[in-house]
Amino acid sequence: MVTRFPVPGSRCGRAAALIVAGVVAVTVVSACSTGSPATQAGSSSSSAAIPVLPSTPAPGPQALSETGSTLLYPLFSEWAPAYKSQFSNVTITTAGTGSSTGISSAASGSADIGASDAYLSSGTMTRYPTLENIPLAISAQIVGYNLPQLTGHLRLNSAVLAEIYQGSITMWNDQAIRALNPGVSLPAIKVIPIHRSEGSGDTFLFTSYLSQPSSTWANSVGFATRVAWPPVPGALGETGNSGMVTGCAGHPGCVAYIGISYLSASSAAGLGEAQLLNRSGGYVLPTAASISEAAAGFAMNTPANGSISLIDGVSPGGYPLVNYEYGIVDTRQSSAGKAATIKALLNWILTTGSSGAYLSKVNFQPLPPQVVSVADTLIAKIG
Repeated sequence: MVTRFPVPGSRCGRAAALIVAGVVAVTVVSACSTGSPATQAGSSSSSAAIPVLPSTPAPGPQALSETGSTLLYPLFSEWAPAYKSQFSNVTITTAGTGSSTGISSAASGSADIGASDAYLSSGTMTRYPTLENIPLAISAQIVGYNLPQLTGHLRLNSAVLAEIYQGSITMWNDQAIRALNPGVSLPAIKVIPIHRSEGSGDTFLFTSYLSQPSSTWANSVGFATRVAWPPVPGALGETGNSGMVTGCAGHPGCVAYIGISYLSASSAAGLGEAQLLNRSGGYVLPTAASISEAAAGFAMNTPANGSISLIDGVSPGGYPLVNYEYGIVDTRQSSAGKAATIKALLNWILTTGSSGAYLSKVNFQPLPPQVVSVADTLIAKIG
């Protein structure tokens, strides 16, 4: 657990960094201090040549497996058939099993790529020194609620949400919620907090967000892919992002954290979408602009190992619940063909797969160029 250290960055295309001679010198500036929650410790500033990655998989039949994040699953389900249509010798199986399973499956070798919303803990990196988390795209979480009598977007902040999930706020017309929403007629119905029941990167992100202002939450619950949820009467546990949507839709008064790739499903289920307070004092929805602005504020400070929290950055228009989506990969593969195919797929994801044709379907955003360079260097280590 370490300290967030955001530095403003910028966004532009990637292709110009991979041209002509095959290498480009890029300076990667890392985070430099430890605390909670934030960048993974153990990386230092460095300048390194970024190799050109393979653009085609190994010849002959190649089979890859991916499992993990239900937030990333809809996008991997788009990437896999698109990649096979271009390289017919490669078959990719995908599964949405939760980030914890993605990490453990990559560590055990039962999956070639683990998908995770959460970066690897220092303990996991120590136990599995050849495991790495490779940034692939930028995503976000929405905070949804089932209050059909309300129009517009309810305003919430991390302090109020922490009190809801601790059971201190039990009614939607509580004074603390009314203070954030002047002029809004809030219903006198119970709040039903819903959380993920399995190990989840979404839980890691949401509890990181709740830990920001609340020393009680940070000290008693903390942040992780699994936490000991306070015993709130009526609280519910659901599996996967789809379970969060259907569970909230079936319980008027609910509040739930939901991956943004399920925004369309959440809206179709009639759930509201909260505006969240950012550090600059603005209430923000997770739009393409607000997600990109938030991530850009961390781009230059992404460490060489890719592990960083993007929660609650300083960008004025940034959305506070943003993260990198990671591919968890072991650098030591069983064969040269497997390694080459994984590297080619990840290169394709960071180029062709990062176009709007794919990312816009799940409301993701492409990585800033500085972070693509970090990802390229990590991919190059696979062998």
